[in-house]
Amino acid sequence: MESIVLDYLGGLADGFVDPKKRVFVGYLFAALAIACVVMLAASGWNLRAGAANGRRLVFSRAIWWSASARADYKMFALNQALMMVIAPRLVGRMAIATALFTGLHTLVGGRPDLAFVVPGWLVVASFTACHFLCDDLSKYLVHRALHRWPVLWAFHKIHHSATTLTPLTVYRTHPLEAVLFSLRGSAVQAGVVAVFIFFFGSAVDLFTVLGASVFLFAFNAAGSNLRHSHVRISYGRQVEKILMSPAQHQIHHSVEERHHDKNFGTVLSLWDWLGGTLYRAEKGEALRYGLTRDPAPEMNGLAALYLRPVLEAGQSLRIGAAAAADALANRPASNPQSTGVGQNASVFHASRFARQAIGGR
Repeated sequence: MESIVLDYLGGLADGFVDPKKRVFVGYLFAALAIACVVMLAASGWNLRAGAANGRRLVFSRAIWWSASARADYKMFALNQALMMVIAPRLVGRMAIATALFTGLHTLVGGRPDLAFVVPGWLVVASFTACHFLCDDLSKYLVHRALHRWPVLWAFHKIHHSATTLTPLTVYRTHPLEAVLFSLRGSAVQAGVVAVFIFFFGSAVDLFTVLGASVFLFAFNAAGSNLRHSHVRISYGRQVEKILMSPAQHQIHHSVEERHHDKNFGTVLSLWDWLGGTLYRAEKGEALRYGLTRDPAPEMNGLAALYLRPVLEAGQSLRIGAAAAADALANRPASNPQSTGVGQNASVFHASRFARQAIGGR
């Protein structure tokens, strides 16, 4: 029992001491320093006005001890315990990578070793870049699916129910969503590892800083924790086509309808630009966070955070099944194989209705 408790406490602390984690204490201090500079600049470098802005937007008790923030803290603690049970039962990236490597070896009938042809630094640089791009793109695609599919939105809406944002809001996720993202990471990263090791063998490595990928380190050190904050930082309209600014992610959390289903990217907003989901920050645009303008107080209760998503996911599946059955029953009798536009449209609208029925946006 004592070892379990120690493992649990170690897991909680790990996020703050591991540079590969978003809330590593170094990144938190970097975000605080950036926020202080931004507050001073916004106040015309007036120390008194800057301190007032800091108290209102960075150090406010109304933010850090709101009902929404307290729910974040509860989920941070409870999810750690749940994932201690779930994570060991999930397929790991090494198992996937080994299976893919073996499959490639069988498919090609051998393994080409290009490590003697390509310079080592180029292999490492290519692997680091490919690892980052594939991982970031997969996050965009999964995040978009979480909003698009009602059965997934039932779980993801828990993250969007936050009405105040703090760095720990990143942990305001239902355990089933955490499992989905864990499997995504394992599959995508294992795929990249398997392909590169197949072609380049032991030359494969990452460029790292403090053990974290150089891209991940740069993203987090540059203030990633301000994405879940009330400090608005925009990169400008041109840069925000490529890089996701804190202001853009805050827009993603907005209750305003024009902001819904925008800015799904994590590091790069390039995917949103290419996918038609980009929304760049507008000067002076005030934001309110959450699912609706008048959030229900019970959304911060444990039953709403953990049990209601399961019930709503079941409801969305029933609605979807009924829509599919209705579409099949109403297809033209003269063409039993028909899957025409009208039928597909009815299923699409039923999907939207399902998301609205479970509290969609």
